[in-house]
Amino acid sequence: QVQLVESGGGLVQAGGSLRLSCAASGLPFSVSVMGWFRQVPGKERNVVATINTSPGSVYYADSVKGRFTVSRDNAKNMVYLQMNSLKPEDTALYYCAAMRPFRQPQLVWTQYDYWGQGTQVTVSS
Repeated sequence: QVQLVESGGGLVQAGGSLRLSCAASGLPFSVSVMGWFRQVPGKERNVVATINTSPGSVYYADSVKGRFTVSRDNAKNMVYLQMNSLKPEDTALYYCAAMRPFRQPQLVWTQYDYWGQGTQVTVSS
């Protein structure tokens, strides 16, 4: 059974930083594309960042480029999202997601097969 467990969310002031972590189990992690998505109530779930199985192969949404960094540790089955210079518009429920193994990275949430429960990030102005 695949499990993704996020941690690291919370309340932070604008300009601050948070680091989200996602622990994965039950899937061949090193050959699975991982992604971070976020959603606010009443709106669609949008991609924040994806990271391929190959080191350095990442994607960022325009809104977070230069502020967020996605990384993975295949030895620990962990994926991270370092969020710096946070803005109030970054406030959302953040989800970790995984694709089935050996697939190419996708940007649409419906292409991901496994999801964590989400962790809330709130940025105050």
